[in-house]
Formats: sequence, C-alpha cells, structure tokens
Amino acid sequence: MPSLKKILHFFCSALVTAVSVVVMAFCMVTTWAQSTMECTRSGDDFTNGSAVVTLNLFVGNVNRDFCPLFGGQDVFEVIPKLGETGVTNVVLHSLVVCLLALCLLFSGCSILIALYNSVSNPYETYMGPNGVYVCSSLSACLSVVVLILFAVNVTVTSMAEDLVQSFSGGILADMKNKTSEMKVGYYLVLPYTALSLFAIALIYLYDHAAYTHRREQQRPTEDAPKEIMMY
Repeated sequence: MPSLKKILHFFCSALVTAVSVVVMAFCMVTTWAQSTMECTRSGDDFTNGSAVVTLNLFVGNVNRDFCPLFGGQDVFEVIPKLGETGVTNVVLHSLVVCLLALCLLFSGCSILIALYNSVSNPYETYMGPNGVYVCSSLSACLSVVVLILFAVNVTVTSMAEDLVQSFSGGILADMKNKTSEMKVGYYLVLPYTALSLFAIALIYLYDHAAYTHRREQQRPTEDAPKEIMMY
C-alpha cells in the first residue's frame, strides 16, 4: 500500500481538480457577457432606441427597443449566428469553446493520473507528479487564453453590433456608445484556473517531501568513512 502522505496528496489533488471541472461545467452554461448600445436608423441625427445583447457560450439573446424601428426579443444559437455576421467573430468564439473543451479534457486526465497514483505501489508514480504538472498546467494556461480571447471578441470586435444588425430586418442601423460587462460565466474561469494551480501545488509538496526523504536516506552512505566503504 502507498504511504498515507502519498494517498492524501494525490487524492486531494484529484478532488480539487474534480471541483474545478464542476465549476467549469457550470460556467459553460451560464451567462458570459452583456453588451448595451444606443441605436439609431442610418441617416438620422438622434438616438431613438437601444439594444442589449446577452451571450452564453451556446445561446444568445438580443433585446431591441426601437432599434432601428421596432422592438423585439430574439433568441439564437451563437456559433451559427456568428457565422452569418463575420469570420473573425465566429473563429474567436469557436476557439473559446474548443479551448474550454480541452481544459476539461486535460483536467480529466489529471484526475485519472492522480487517482491511479493514490492507490499504486508506494515506490511507483506512473506519470505521477509530471503527469499532473503537465495536464493541470495546460488547463490553467488554456483557461487564461480563453479569458483573453473572449474579452477581445466582446469588447474590441463589432460582434454585438453585427448581431443587432442581423435582426434589424434589413434596415440599416447605426450603433454607438457600446458598453460591455462580463458576467458570472466569464469570471468563473478564474477559480477554475486557481484550482488547477492548487492541484499542482499539492503534488509539488508531496514530490518535494519525497525528494528530501530520498536525499536523507542517501546521506549516511555518502558521509560514511572511506574505511567502512571499502568493506
């Protein structure tokens, strides 16, 4: 049986990573961003309406108030709709979804490796520390990239304006004074990243303690007198 210390560190690492997967799964089905803008019919000099775009990863909502002529509320599938509005928006959003899927995949691998090593031979660490380091590090790094890509797509590109225009019934509209706010889904990626790093820290503490213990066991032989070593 492995030592209690090994069991605790690897099992706790698997547990922490499992919690991070639950957090990620929840964040993928809740609201990520909301953009609000003023709206006017093309050619008019005054603003006579507004529009609010609410985005989840897979489903979105456009709520128009006299934008450009009449109001309306439309629900749409995000990726197919973005494919109609422009290449850049759909590519960035698709990358976000794919990277999140990879995060879940690497987290799953980290859980399996940690669980296997928590019950394996006490002297065996099959892909142990290094496996958890690689998988959890990739999860953490990719999640940070997701935060950057999604923020760029919402705040820098014209994704929200293009979505509103696509529901305007062919009437040209001018959108201005856009303000974007990140919602719960976006910010839940941060605890996922933190939990992935914490899983790495748990394994590092075990790995460092095991290395120190091995060095202490070797020291008596290294410090033994040469006369004794000859025998």
